Amino acid sequence: MTDEVNPKAYPLADPHLTQKILELVQQAANYKQLKKGANEATKTLNRGISEFIVMAADAEPLEILLHLPLLCEDKNVPYVFVRAKQALGRACGVSRPVIACSVVINEGSQLKPQITSIQLEIEKLLI
Repeated sequence: MTDEVNPKAYPLADPHLTQKILELVQQAANYKQLKKGANEATKTLNRGISEFIVMAADAEPLEILLHLPLLCEDKNVPYVFVRAKQALGRACGVSRPVIACSVVINEGSQLKPQITSIQLEIEKLLI
């Protein structure tokens, strides 16, 4: 595993933030508030039901998910990269690597406070 991350994978979460994001993704999966995969993430953005998008910086080739940041900026949805698709897959509760996932809006969700705090941290990275 190399430490080289594609410079296009911006913004990249630091290890501490990555940990928090992956824990939230795991909880979202338990609450059925998670869409896994680039296609599903794209759909949530187009439907306007995405809270934020998490992408893996080690997707090969990275271009397969670089339409997501553009879409996120259009829809004003925060997005962030984490280093490993394997870790993202585990957090999503599947045994396969996952290159992108979307935490979706759910009215009256218990995750709302955590989601809001992560959104703020991601937005700080984008500035």
